[in-house]
Amino acid sequence: MRTLVTGGAGYIGSHTVLQLIEAGHEVVIADNFSNSRRSVLPRLEELAGQPIPVVEVDLCDVEATDRLVAEGGFDSVIHFAGLKAVGESVEQPIRYYDNNIGSTLSLLKAMDRHGVRRIVFSSSATVYGATPTLPCTEDAPTSATNPYGWTKQMIEQILRDTAVADDSWRIGILRYFNPVGAHPSGLIGEDPAGIPNNLLPYIAQVAVGRRERLAVFGDDYDTPDGTGVRDYIHVDDLAAGHLAALEHLGASDTPVDVWNLGTGQGTSVLELVHSFERACGHEIPYAVAPRRAGDIGSVFAAVDKAHAELGWRATRSVDEGTASTWKWQSQNPTGFPED
Repeated sequence: MRTLVTGGAGYIGSHTVLQLIEAGHEVVIADNFSNSRRSVLPRLEELAGQPIPVVEVDLCDVEATDRLVAEGGFDSVIHFAGLKAVGESVEQPIRYYDNNIGSTLSLLKAMDRHGVRRIVFSSSATVYGATPTLPCTEDAPTSATNPYGWTKQMIEQILRDTAVADDSWRIGILRYFNPVGAHPSGLIGEDPAGIPNNLLPYIAQVAVGRRERLAVFGDDYDTPDGTGVRDYIHVDDLAAGHLAALEHLGASDTPVDVWNLGTGQGTSVLELVHSFERACGHEIPYAVAPRRAGDIGSVFAAVDKAHAELGWRATRSVDEGTASTWKWQSQNPTGFPED
């Protein structure tokens, strides 16, 4: 298939682009580089062993998005593009609703107008809300606790309504848990702008000396060591899940479906810290801080549906995730070069 990957220069998008190319798909990246760097592109091409077409476009620009889809000859779309910082979304809700929902509507209208009706959407386990039943199953009630989460929830509903109105659509919704890790080459990995919002890149920046210590928010949860437990999935397993979902849609009779992408197992904050210490060979300084409002003790995925229907299962361990992250961070202490 010829696939448009929106946000394809970002962390998860870039790893997925490589696996699509390795599987023989033609790929075009669309990105406005608000959450990514152009300097990732030559590294992607080096790893892929071929040029990768890139279109710099803001999907909120309706006319530019229409031209992109009209001229692209695409069979399918994987939609990663969007703002993604939970705290920032609380501070700037209008910006998040306008960007994440507006860009998706612009994309869907262009796809519909030009007969491209196969899409895999990058959703999130945040749609399981503040009190999920564990493990989280795809048929569980959904909710959200912040504007970022609500944009995912709303886009999922838009996609369902689109499929109800026109059953020629084939839509896959992938609910991620906690992506970690990096490409085994160390050439690409997670490079957050500013202070990292996610745990593992923060640990990596402490390990490499960019930050003094990690704050562990709460050590009195009902978990084995008192710290929060999450389902950490290697980014290359996550990328493989997108490839499996895309290929499934090509043979599916179901207009819309949802799959969790996780490991089905939980790892605590301190377990992740100790795994990273083994990877980097030294201690990670940390201090326990009060719980954050809205945080919960444990979240992890039910993964049977993805295995049964997509033939996909996460195969990489947490230790592989921390080791590959350390390789990326130690080779790139300040992240990708400035554009």
